[in-house]
Amino acid sequence: MKLDVDTINQLIGVNESYQAPDELLKIMLDKTRREQLFKKFLAVNHDVSYDWFQDYFEQVQADRKKKKQDFTPNSVSKLTHNLVGNSDDYFEACAGTGGMLIKRWNDDRMQHTPFDYRPHMYFYRVEELGDSAIAFLIFNFAIRGMDGTIFYGDSLSRECKQVFFIQNDMDEPLKFSNVNIMPRTDMVMKEFDVGSWNIKHKEINHIESGRVVIK
Repeated sequence: MKLDVDTINQLIGVNESYQAPDELLKIMLDKTRREQLFKKFLAVNHDVSYDWFQDYFEQVQADRKKKKQDFTPNSVSKLTHNLVGNSDDYFEACAGTGGMLIKRWNDDRMQHTPFDYRPHMYFYRVEELGDSAIAFLIFNFAIRGMDGTIFYGDSLSRECKQVFFIQNDMDEPLKFSNVNIMPRTDMVMKEFDVGSWNIKHKEINHIESGRVVIK
């Protein structure tokens, strides 16, 4: 089975593509449903070295007119990684659904054997404004067992809707990550350079990890 538009919508449980971002975000904040969905996707495609949602998002979700949303080709992602070089701390603004991020994560883990790679070795910091992309970005983080943060807001004005902390509590390559939402405190504002909170976007209290460790 191919991960085309119809298959992805069916797995998420929606009839129309416009329903997918909201429904997927609900699933991402429910650990049981999230991990069940991950297993369904992996049964269709277990190659996690690239972004499964690139074609899907370009076809049915990207807002090219207002938000100028588009995707970075894999060739550009590869070139950018080669120019930047290796580091255990990664930052990307306008991350979209995570195509460049996944390229970097895959290159990072492939530097190790399956026996010595551990998720805590690398930490990924990304930012994304698009409402339609954020659930897919969280999905891509968590299904791969990454450690990192997502600033959900405007990278220029620093107005923020939420800060997600994605953490592989078991530090095991074959485990999924937990999804946490950082509280709207002064410490979080300082740590993530939050200029202001978007008050139209309600605060969500959601912590899954027993202890959140920010590098």
